[in-house]
Amino acid sequence: MSEIRRKGQAAKEASVALNIATADQKNEALQLIASQLLEEQQELLAENKKDIDEGRDKGIESAVLDRILLTPERIEAMAEGVRLVVDLKDPIGETLEEIEKENGLHIARKRVPIGVIAMIYEARPNVTIDAASLALKTGNAVILRGSSSAKHSNLALWRVIQRGLAKSSLPVDSVQLIEDTSRETAKELFTLNEYVDVLIPRGGAKLIQTVIRESTVPVIETGAGNCHIFIDQSADKQMAINIVVNAKTHRPSVCNAIETVIIDEQWLNEYGDALFAELRKKNVRLLGDSAVQQIDGSIESVDATDWTSEFLDLTLRVKSVKNIEQALDHIKQFSTKHSEGIITQSDEHAERFFNSVDAAAVYVNASTRFTDGFEFGYGAEMGISTQKLHARGPMGLEALTSSKFVIKGTGQIR
Repeated sequence: MSEIRRKGQAAKEASVALNIATADQKNEALQLIASQLLEEQQELLAENKKDIDEGRDKGIESAVLDRILLTPERIEAMAEGVRLVVDLKDPIGETLEEIEKENGLHIARKRVPIGVIAMIYEARPNVTIDAASLALKTGNAVILRGSSSAKHSNLALWRVIQRGLAKSSLPVDSVQLIEDTSRETAKELFTLNEYVDVLIPRGGAKLIQTVIRESTVPVIETGAGNCHIFIDQSADKQMAINIVVNAKTHRPSVCNAIETVIIDEQWLNEYGDALFAELRKKNVRLLGDSAVQQIDGSIESVDATDWTSEFLDLTLRVKSVKNIEQALDHIKQFSTKHSEGIITQSDEHAERFFNSVDAAAVYVNASTRFTDGFEFGYGAEMGISTQKLHARGPMGLEALTSSKFVIKGTGQIR
């Protein structure tokens, strides 16, 4: 039996026990995992260093290495994220609706676990902890398949989870890690319908599209983040500068960082130089269209066909528009439906933007960097869903549940 099938079967069996686990049992396991993370911090850092060193030797770009990197602060943040999940209300068993029929039949729809969730992801080892904690809290077993670039880190984190679970009353097999990171094992996971209820890809556009195209297991699509901010004519100068600089430079390697700023031509003429100066202080490489280059001739020319790239580094495209209609048209054409924002003092334009933009998260006068499960109060996230069915936006606990109708009668027949 292959590793995929063996671990799929184990996860399926564990899901049966998880389905009846109490909130206290699940919270105890999560607390033990959080403590284990801190206890084994030095081992985690040592294993992570292997990934970073190997990545540098292979010439992996710095943006990817930043996503792989673990630090004491990031490990502490992971442990804190697990503790936040503990503090969240357990959604399992929640009654979503009730109906009392005239014949006395009582119908209730209750929230239940999905069963077995498979997660395939790139780089970020923190996903190993986020996915495990959210899955356990919602009574789901989870099968994790990370990338080869973070194999040492993911394996070390999985061992931490296993040791935490071994001290708890939950099955150790509740969280599985596929150690073989070859494409063949990934493809086998795509078709493991017998054991897996849903597959969630989290990574670049190529990975996500491959999963969507080849998987027979139902997929929740998470999206690459070609995010935009539109600076409206009425935007406050300092607010716009602060937000754009934050959205691009706070952590450029993540999916909620902006890749394009769209600027109303009047605002551009008045304040463009000030914005560009602040971005350059942060070492941002600017690419602009012809109108932008007329304002600042040192800005590089943007390829007319390249409005789709997710740079994930300190590169930012700048586009000039005459009005909000042109900005909306550009976003409609190039958005990945992740996070989009407008900076404006016009309530009318804010409402127009909100109603017109098709994205999981739409911002008015705030940085797109807030599209995050932690920031939204979920403790962690399984990813940012950019599809419209089942879940959309940061996927917290409720997104990892399904529902079941419970019908109680006193002998009624139809």
